[in-house]
Amino acid sequence: MKKIIFGLIILGLTVQTYGQIKTEELSEVVISATNYKYLNKVGLENVSIPVALLEQKVAGFNVKDADFYEDEYSTYEVSFYIPDAYILASYDGEGNILRTIERFKDVALPREVIESVARTYPGWTFAKDAYLVNYHDIGDTGKITKQYKIVLKKGDDRIRVKCDAEGNFI
Repeated sequence: MKKIIFGLIILGLTVQTYGQIKTEELSEVVISATNYKYLNKVGLENVSIPVALLEQKVAGFNVKDADFYEDEYSTYEVSFYIPDAYILASYDGEGNILRTIERFKDVALPREVIESVARTYPGWTFAKDAYLVNYHDIGDTGKITKQYKIVLKKGDDRIRVKCDAEGNFI
């Protein structure tokens, strides 16, 4: 019993020696929002997770850190791929996004699109869909078009419809 109590006392004293706090001063962190216009226009709040993750990757890509970067070129075309999606982005020499072409297959559709299609085509089911985004940086703002291409199925019949992000048919 004495050995157990003596062992616990020694263990208690050794644990305290490792609990000392060491203070270090960290270097300053600078956060820059180079492609904030792109992120504001694509609107990451109403999209599925793969779409948001890939668009954030595009916005955070630093072309100056890439192996192919050279000062003499003014634009760079970079492709980003995941199994059911791709984004082709064009960057200027400073790393700003000039334009993108985006395509995502079988994404979770926004509620407005689902309700609009269901009202217009009752009894049809969603077979597959594609989400298309085109972004162009124009002056102080960017221009964006978002479009859904949807294939509907009812028995052996299939139809294709196009609508925007608000559920308006094109």
